[in-house]
Amino acid sequence: MNTLIDPFGRQISYLRLAVTDRCNLRCQYCMPEKGIDIVPRQELLTFKEMYRITRVLSELGVNKIRLTGGEPFVRKDFIGLVKSLSHNDHLDQINITTNGALVKDHIPALEQLKVKSINLSIDSLQPEKFLRITRRDQFSRVWEAYLELLKSSLKLKLNVVVQSGFNTDEIVDFVKLTEKEDISVRFIEEMPFNGKGLREVKENWDFNRILNHIAGSFEQFDPVESGKSSTSRNYRVKGYKGTFGIIPAFTRTICNDCNRIRITATGLFKNCLFDDGVFDLKEVLRSGASDDDLKKIFIDTISKKPKNGFEAEANRTIGGVSESMSTIGG
Repeated sequence: MNTLIDPFGRQISYLRLAVTDRCNLRCQYCMPEKGIDIVPRQELLTFKEMYRITRVLSELGVNKIRLTGGEPFVRKDFIGLVKSLSHNDHLDQINITTNGALVKDHIPALEQLKVKSINLSIDSLQPEKFLRITRRDQFSRVWEAYLELLKSSLKLKLNVVVQSGFNTDEIVDFVKLTEKEDISVRFIEEMPFNGKGLREVKENWDFNRILNHIAGSFEQFDPVESGKSSTSRNYRVKGYKGTFGIIPAFTRTICNDCNRIRITATGLFKNCLFDDGVFDLKEVLRSGASDDDLKKIFIDTISKKPKNGFEAEANRTIGGVSESMSTIGG
């Protein structure tokens, strides 16, 4: 079987697939309050196209997929897509990133499929602050989903975007959630992907600053072994059941072991989060490409994958990185 190997010997085995650019929240670091310009539905990849893409990539060694958005659960029959993907014997696991507002009623169905983990994006444990960050009064629904997920068989991770001036005072509170629950809390460096809603970041809360802040409140925490291509550096407070980690998304110290590719909801193939898209996969699909054609394109594209996010950003042809995360897949 041909596999996807980049110029640096890294095997690509992980696909992040955005199923929609729509979202039911309006997080300040992601998009403007009024939202972004939503693309017409016919410009989105169909679920049939997504299934085909995933099947072809899985025949080239991709065995893990993360479904993102926008918010994946806002797309009609999203569970149907997950069911279809679960029948792919080449896939070992399906993971989903969600804001949690719509997931609660679907948890039993997800437990019966190949879904292994849920990444719940929640940036505050305080309802009023949650409203300020997301611009939507949905905290109670998200918290109910969190409690139900704790009772489920799904592995639960919390994604917390560290935002200067908003939620840095809650970092320690999030770590404390791991004392009695076997969950992973991951703090994410704030990214510049905010599209037309770019907000001014007054302070830079990078990896070291976040870790030093946590160290000021806990006497001992130790590194936890992470997978080679893990996006986070992980730790456990002594005596705690769960772990916390930091994703150096902006400082990009995790690039060396990258095994990921991205496909946006409109079919833009991205070798790296920081590039501006390599080619329009939707156009290729709708022009009648065969599976063998797709495999050749994928292999050729991966052979040009940049070494890291800095190189990818330097090679952009349409200026600096400013797309909304809901467009490129959070």
